Amino acid sequence: MKRVVVFCGSSLGFNTIYKETAIELGNYFAKNNIGLVYGGGKIGMMGAIADTILDQNGEVIGVIPKLLEKEEVIHPGVKEMIVCDKMSDRKVIMSKLIDGYITLPGGFGTLDELFEALTLNQLQIEQKPIGLLNVNGFFDAMLQQIDKMIDEGYIKPINKKLLIVANSVETLMQQMRNYTAPKISHVINKVVK
Repeated sequence: MKRVVVFCGSSLGFNTIYKETAIELGNYFAKNNIGLVYGGGKIGMMGAIADTILDQNGEVIGVIPKLLEKEEVIHPGVKEMIVCDKMSDRKVIMSKLIDGYITLPGGFGTLDELFEALTLNQLQIEQKPIGLLNVNGFFDAMLQQIDKMIDEGYIKPINKKLLIVANSVETLMQQMRNYTAPKISHVINKVVK
C-alpha cells in the first residue's frame, strides 16, 4: 500500500492508550514508506499521527473543508493541504488518493467516514481494504451493533467481511496487505419473516 487514509478523532480521549496507538501507527507508516491521508488537523488523534510521520519526513496529505480551515485546527506543518468546499467533497478526494482505510478511535465524524467507506465497498464502488484498529476494545459495542443488524436482516453476513478488525497495528497491517474483497451479489435480497 502506497497511501492509507486514517479516520480518527480531533480529540485525544481520556485514555493515553489511544494517543500511543496513533503514534505507533504513524511510526509504522513512516518505517514502511506508507503515506498518510487524513483530515488535516493539528489537534487530537489527527495531530498525533501527523506529527509522528512528519517528524520522520514521511508523506502527509491533509484534506480539510473550508469551514474547518481555522488557525487553531489546521496543521501548519503539512505541506500538502487540500482545502475543499464541503465535508462530502473531502471524502471523495481522500478516496481518490488512497489504497486503503484505517479507523482509530474518534467521534461522530470518524464513524461517518468509516461507514461511508463500508457502504462504498458494499455497493462495489470501491474494493479497498477497510481496517478498524480496535484498541482497548473501543469499537466492541459498535461491532455488536453490526452483529445485531445482521441478526435482524439489515446487513448480509458476508458484508461483515468488508471490515478488517484487529487489536494491534502489525496484525491489522498484515491483514490489510492480504485482503481480498468478498464476492458480493448486486441483488438486494428482501428479508421475509
